[in-house]
Amino acid sequence: MGQHSNLSLLSSVVTVGSLLFGAYSTYQLLYCKSDEISKPKDGVEELIGNTQMVKIRSLSNATGAEIYAKLELGNPAGSAKDRVALNIIKMAEKRGDLVRGEPGWVFEGTSGSTGISIAMICNALGYRAHISLPDDTSLEKLALLESLGATVNKVKPASIVDPNQYVNAAKKACETLLRENEDGSVKGVFADQFENEANWRVHYETTGPEIYKQMEGRIDGFIAGCGTGGTISGVSKYLKEKANVSCKVVLADPQGSGFYNRINHGVMYDFVEKEGTRRRHQVDTIIEGIGLNRITKNFRKGETFIDSSIRVSDQQALDMAKYLSVNDGLFVGSSTAINAVAAVKLAKELGPGSRIVIIACDSGSRHLSKFWKEAREVNRDLTLEQAMH
Repeated sequence: MGQHSNLSLLSSVVTVGSLLFGAYSTYQLLYCKSDEISKPKDGVEELIGNTQMVKIRSLSNATGAEIYAKLELGNPAGSAKDRVALNIIKMAEKRGDLVRGEPGWVFEGTSGSTGISIAMICNALGYRAHISLPDDTSLEKLALLESLGATVNKVKPASIVDPNQYVNAAKKACETLLRENEDGSVKGVFADQFENEANWRVHYETTGPEIYKQMEGRIDGFIAGCGTGGTISGVSKYLKEKANVSCKVVLADPQGSGFYNRINHGVMYDFVEKEGTRRRHQVDTIIEGIGLNRITKNFRKGETFIDSSIRVSDQQALDMAKYLSVNDGLFVGSSTAINAVAAVKLAKELGPGSRIVIIACDSGSRHLSKFWKEAREVNRDLTLEQAMH
């Protein structure tokens, strides 16, 4: 009898142990995949997103805060714009404006990165890319577009009210193609990244949730620049509205851009240069990809979630880019450097122990002939205090 009881007890222990092991294995399978090697993807477009997060040690050690960079430069075409380009094309396919296996063109006006993302994804999905951009865009971006086989239309830098401004030029080119192919034999779409809500939505649906998960919900500050407004709107809207994170959202703005005044003072323009009448060009800046003097639909979608803006000079951006390269091995582009300067300023405000995330938009390799031509001349022994002045 005692032996039978012992066997029953042993059997129960084994059963419970098996159940616990099974539960643990299921937990590992569902929730602990971060250390696993990912499976092969079916096409380059499946590589987009789920980018890494890295702690910027030099800035964290200097400020006492934890400053992290979301490495959007790790996307296959090298920037956060991969997410936007893919979502815009997917939405066009959903509407029937583009059809896989049939001739189709994607038109866009861009300062470079979005065009590169569109060109790569068009190649992967069987479409063609037509990109209009300012003729002072960095040589690296132009070379990449041409190497990817995109049709490139270079135009003079101009205000949005100019019919030949690069965004307007792209829209006009798309309209021409559609007019010449009224039978639908060749399809075409104007991506319209500034006004297309597929832009902010992809950051709301992917970038924001990724940041929340990677930071385990503990975020005190989020920083991004603003070009189209898609990234900062989508991420901030997700963090504050969906995830209920109580964090400070800061828009990092380069010299010559109007968002700093818009966020902090509620006025983007003086009376003489109000939207729709402003005809002079934007104030000179070496920064590409962020900064604007008009309000876009994507920006409006998230404006109420943005708490403040920090203005960063070109020299601060140049100094910070060199500082990050020398001290962290992070070789970043101009907009990422802007975000890093803002992170140091925010860290001083929030105090030691605060956790701040910035967007690392693209690599310095796209800025060698313009931004980094000047940044590489910065003294490598520069201190952080010197970089911030």
